[in-house]
Amino acid sequence: MTAETDGPETMGRMFRFGWVFGMIWLFYLVYPLGEALDQPELWQQIAGVAAVIVFGATFVVTFWAFRNANRNNRRLDLRWAWTSLIVMALLILLLALLLGSVAFGATIYMAVLAMMTLPSRQAWAGVAVLVAIVELVPRIVPDWNPGTFFAFQLIVSAVAAWGITQVFRRNHELAEARQQLADLAVVAERERVGRDVHDILGHSLTVITVKAELAGRLIEIDPARAAIEIGQIEALAREALGDVRSTVGGMRRVDVAAELGNARSALAAADIDADLPADADVVSLRNRELFGWALREAVTNVIRHSGAHTCSVVIDANHIVISDDGCGVPENSANDGNGLRGLAERVKAANGSLAVGRGGTGGFRVEVRSA
Repeated sequence: MTAETDGPETMGRMFRFGWVFGMIWLFYLVYPLGEALDQPELWQQIAGVAAVIVFGATFVVTFWAFRNANRNNRRLDLRWAWTSLIVMALLILLLALLLGSVAFGATIYMAVLAMMTLPSRQAWAGVAVLVAIVELVPRIVPDWNPGTFFAFQLIVSAVAAWGITQVFRRNHELAEARQQLADLAVVAERERVGRDVHDILGHSLTVITVKAELAGRLIEIDPARAAIEIGQIEALAREALGDVRSTVGGMRRVDVAAELGNARSALAAADIDADLPADADVVSLRNRELFGWALREAVTNVIRHSGAHTCSVVIDANHIVISDDGCGVPENSANDGNGLRGLAERVKAANGSLAVGRGGTGGFRVEVRSA
């Protein structure tokens, strides 16, 4: 929602709508109002009309308060609900003394309000008491008509009000679920961007650092080669910047074939012999991105932590293994291995498996299998 939709104008419309919606129910008070006006004594007419008006106002105010509380995802204060119901009961008693059993028609309003504002057990207990009253009292009091259908109307009205209340609750639960899904989507997108930026910059900056060190060593003994390395550093920096922009825009796609070329260049700059496949054509299309991320992260770890002399990569359609002959599993891989954790999340999302540990040559070994 925009700020305008939550402003005073909208709240005013909601306020007015709550009153109007509650007043629609007052149509049925026309009957006791007519009976009150037909009373022979003026004081009876005044008392009856006043009782009907106060009864209707109590219902409308409480109904509006219920709607307002429900809209804010909370229950109406039980003290308010019970106070309103007691006031309405006393007014029905007054009307019954003035008009007779016809006043019991107003108990429908009490049943509706009880179902909407009270906990289910209390509400149904209250409805049961009202049913007993409208069924028994007219049969006990002389000259009262016991042949009305007040009990049936009470039950039907209570069930209808209960159904409306359940719809309100389900709507709120649905709105909460949608909000939670939206929040989770935002969190997931932030994690994706953070993971991708970390993996991209981690690899690119590692290669840039290695090449910068190499250029520094060559600048006096082989200036031409140093110039080539510096040019490659510039190209890598521009590529990393483009990759970050693409990642933030959701367009970043890593491919294992491109990562093989990047790995070959990065390992050469770090003076690590690379035993890599000539191409990645054997890898199935659905695994090319996942294997590309695995190769990128593993080669970054080899250059940063391993102290290796050789790095080898074995690839088939559904399987990739990267290993080296260095110092083995990095001591900080369990605590600071953000890249490995990011890779584990990618593998899990693809329903694959990840194995990290010591390889056959004593170094670090990363193995990814697709589902």
